[in-house]
Amino acid sequence: MATQVKEKKPLHLANKMNIKKGDTVLIITGKDRGKEGVVSRALPQVNKVIVEGLNVVKKHVKPQGQTRQGGVIEKAMPLQVSNVMLKCTECKEPTRVSRERRPLGQDQKLRPVRVCKKCHKVIEDRTRS
Repeated sequence: MATQVKEKKPLHLANKMNIKKGDTVLIITGKDRGKEGVVSRALPQVNKVIVEGLNVVKKHVKPQGQTRQGGVIEKAMPLQVSNVMLKCTECKEPTRVSRERRPLGQDQKLRPVRVCKKCHKVIEDRTRS
């Protein structure tokens, strides 16, 4: 049984994702549907995100000499980015995201920001704070 492996794109050719590390997301499909979590890692080359404590599987690992102990570990696996929905930092609702160029910073230079489709406010980056 052959499985197809999706090719990783170079980072400069990868799709732009509206979900970043540190965002709170709601899972909308799958076994963890309706649960919320924080994105611990974003994988734009393959359009996936890893959410802390969700989509967890048990993995059997062999011991490797003196460094790693063997046994069964629980590991969070990647979710397709289309199966999660970003929660707005202002209205606390799951929402779609638009991108706009707004003046930000001390120099008031136009910079691209993520904007909530429901309340039309800027979604702040948790990683930059």
